[in-house]
Amino acid sequence: MAQPIILAVPKGRILSEALPPLARAGIEPEAAFADEDSRALRFETNRADVSLIRVRAFDVATFVAHGAAQLGIVGSDVIDEFAYSELYAPVDLDIGHCRISVAEPTALAASDDPRRWSHVRVATKYPNLTRRHFEARGVQAECVKLNGAMELAPTLGLSSRIVDLVSSGRTLKDNGLVEVEVIAQVSARLIVNRAAFKTNAEVGKIVDAFRRAVRDTA
Repeated sequence: MAQPIILAVPKGRILSEALPPLARAGIEPEAAFADEDSRALRFETNRADVSLIRVRAFDVATFVAHGAAQLGIVGSDVIDEFAYSELYAPVDLDIGHCRISVAEPTALAASDDPRRWSHVRVATKYPNLTRRHFEARGVQAECVKLNGAMELAPTLGLSSRIVDLVSSGRTLKDNGLVEVEVIAQVSARLIVNRAAFKTNAEVGKIVDAFRRAVRDTA
């Protein structure tokens, strides 16, 4: 029997939103998949030829780019950060909406003008995306790589600003920060390994099923 197609899905905020488009594409995972407390990483589906893995968002892109998974669901922020040439992102799933923004302390923002920046020091888990954004503006960006607790960086003097995902803005407000610039709007995309897409017809059929699933809800 041929090895099943592997579809990688991120833990966290996108997971629950991914269930309806998965179902509309004809893929229904076992019940444990939606249980965030489960320590399992691989899950069966209603299709014998499709399995799901549940990993960190950044790892979704890595698994798919290197062919360990043929397909994945991940935010466009991750795609933009890694810019893997092996990845193809053919479907915007219209879920996981948020934005990636620059934020700084409220007191600094009161007298700050982003248009006058020439050098910035930012804490972020998106150093590549951040550098490209500021380089395009002619601003030198010194990036401090953090994987979480970004909002603490200005308070503790690690950086004057942060670049991070923003949804409601509540976390920023609770930590005395305010958005001063939106870098990009973010939504979850279906990604596919380019080689798998070219050589495995079943992978292409799954991509088409997701396209139809999105189109039917438009």
